[in-house]
Amino acid sequence: MSEFSSYEAAYATWQSDPLGWWEKAAEHISWDRRWDTVFDPSTGPYGQWFRGARLNTCFNCLDRHVAAGHGEQTALIWDSPMAGAIVRFTYAELLDRTAKLAGALASLGVSKGDRVLIYMPMVPEAVMAMLACARLGAVHCVVFGGFAAQQLSQRIDDARPTLIISASCGLEPGRIIAYKPLLDEAIAMSSAPPPACLILQRPMLPARLIAGRDHDFDAAVAAASAHPPVSVQATDPLYILYTSGTTALPKGVVRDQGGHAVALLQSIDLIYGAKPAEVMWTASDVGWVVGHSYIVYAPLLARMTTILYEGKPVGTPDAGAFWRVCEAHGVNVMFTAPTALRAIKQQDPSGALLTRCDLSALQALYLAGERCDPATSHWIGGLLERPIIDHWWQTETGWPITASLRGAGHLPRQVGAGGRACPGYEVVALDDQGAVLPRGEIIGNLAIRLPLPPGCAATLWGNDLRFRRSYLDTFPGWYRTGDAGRVDAQADVWVMGRTDDVMNIAGHRFSSAAMEAVLASHPAVAECAVVGMVDEIKGHVPLGFVVRRVDAKLEPTALKEELVMLMRTHIGAVAAFRHVCVVPKLPKTRSGKILRAALRSLADGAKFEIPPTIEDPAVIEDIRAMLGSMRS
Repeated sequence: MSEFSSYEAAYATWQSDPLGWWEKAAEHISWDRRWDTVFDPSTGPYGQWFRGARLNTCFNCLDRHVAAGHGEQTALIWDSPMAGAIVRFTYAELLDRTAKLAGALASLGVSKGDRVLIYMPMVPEAVMAMLACARLGAVHCVVFGGFAAQQLSQRIDDARPTLIISASCGLEPGRIIAYKPLLDEAIAMSSAPPPACLILQRPMLPARLIAGRDHDFDAAVAAASAHPPVSVQATDPLYILYTSGTTALPKGVVRDQGGHAVALLQSIDLIYGAKPAEVMWTASDVGWVVGHSYIVYAPLLARMTTILYEGKPVGTPDAGAFWRVCEAHGVNVMFTAPTALRAIKQQDPSGALLTRCDLSALQALYLAGERCDPATSHWIGGLLERPIIDHWWQTETGWPITASLRGAGHLPRQVGAGGRACPGYEVVALDDQGAVLPRGEIIGNLAIRLPLPPGCAATLWGNDLRFRRSYLDTFPGWYRTGDAGRVDAQADVWVMGRTDDVMNIAGHRFSSAAMEAVLASHPAVAECAVVGMVDEIKGHVPLGFVVRRVDAKLEPTALKEELVMLMRTHIGAVAAFRHVCVVPKLPKTRSGKILRAALRSLADGAKFEIPPTIEDPAVIEDIRAMLGSMRS
């Protein structure tokens, strides 16, 4: 339990002395040099934290724990039902493997400030690669393995890595995904191909290595010497993480070194109520921010045991997989997305597989990535009889904006709310003119008063101007989250959805504009629109509406098949694009604007009033009838 006995005490302490709060939190990090100032408002897009300080994040995650006598504690558990393996690494073993991998990277030309792109499945070497980059002061850029070659190529061009670390394949239920051909294709498309690649050969599907460019991962590590940690500035970048669903211009969120370590370490105790040597399992992917923060960095900074799971909530082998992992490893704190729970609920609605497992070690279940619907929250809460804590944060913030502070004894009071603002954040709802809305039922633009706390995005890679325009300029003095919601009279924050057309598909955000660009590239498509359709499992799935060109030869069925394959090629299977409705016209206003809100209502079968500005009201009924036929 933290030093605070209540949420109110913790938040008031931060409010009374924000800089003192973070300076005290920073005392728990090992620094090579202390800061000149806690916060410098004159640098960066909105300022910088711990300017003048030096540290090494990998040292803080591994070396200091081993030096303190905890080398034999388990640091990482790799649990892979896909590979039929469970492997444990102590802190001493993880340090040894990471230091040698850092030596291998250095021998391939990687040094402080260089970018390393990591395109790997959920294997221990992915965690080691991230930590090895941090050890060298290199900037890692992890790309989710579900992305297609074109998406990967965009990130290569933007980050311009010195090296790419990848694997020969990834594993999915019933199939093996060859990563290496996707990587080769992405590099061939890139305008900035890297001079070297390091490839982990998995026995399920070894890959052909290209002489002179590709190097065998295991052989390189075996031949390397351990590399010591490199001291870097607290304000230097630790990693770049591209937000999913970007358009033609990837948005690379930059995380700094010092503020990131301070914020994440504090969050483990105060927000998650977890302690050193306890077991934390974040059922996510290292390709997303949740994986960066709470599979890799935060648990290791706090000397916990963290679990890396290569599997699915269902199908590996059944809907009891998550509970098996909790029982097998004595999980104390679990973190997953509501999508996973809905998939489990669909296959095991009574929770029979859950009740067969000993979950006595489990203290709390945390949910994020999307708002958890009350029905799912009540279902899992009734089965687990543990706190179910829905909390809200973003790739840009790197750690929770709102939550229940379990470390201060604060637990959720209202199902459907994302909790209260964590110390470090002042959250309000603004109207479209930037005025603060009164607390209550009014929905507005959720915003955070500047400066953002440590650990939040420092900028966008190579583009301070875009960072300002995307987040800071709309409401001067505030960070625009892009989410709509309200702050109620009890200070709980309710996140109602995005303010723009971004779909949340199984916890992953995808831009409708990016998908529409893919559909529009087909020669038979005259115009199109993509909206999110409510789905019991994934939250939303994309539904495409397309109008054929008058000279198109393809029949609707054939066109649909080609569009689904086109989306898979350009966006990736993770987008779950399977539904296409070929329509004679799209509903538009008289000024020619597509009525996407109307399409969303039609997709969900919801009642709505036909807008008076619509150009042709009959189009609505035509599409309603077509969707009815599609559902049947």
